[in-house]
Amino acid sequence: MKKIEKAVADSYFRERSRNIVIYLIIWFIVSFGVVLFAESLSTFTFLGFPFHYYMGAQGAIVVFIILLFVNAKVSDKIDEKYGIDEKQNEQLSTGKIVEH
Repeated sequence: MKKIEKAVADSYFRERSRNIVIYLIIWFIVSFGVVLFAESLSTFTFLGFPFHYYMGAQGAIVVFIILLFVNAKVSDKIDEKYGIDEKQNEQLSTGKIVEH
């Protein structure tokens, strides 16, 4: 398995952790922020429903699913940036020998 320098591993972990925190903040705002401001958001409508009702019923779930796809794409780009090969990791995790 390819060795990674500590400085590179630290920056990789820092970048991944930062993204996770951003996703959690977005999720928190969408899930709980709408509830906190439901009365003021009731003046807006989305697809014929009051905005706070829609976000509570379906919007938060849709945003969560979108965040999952965004996380997958961004994580792949970060892995590529730091030279982490997903196929090689899969082979190593299944016990196959990887030749360099």
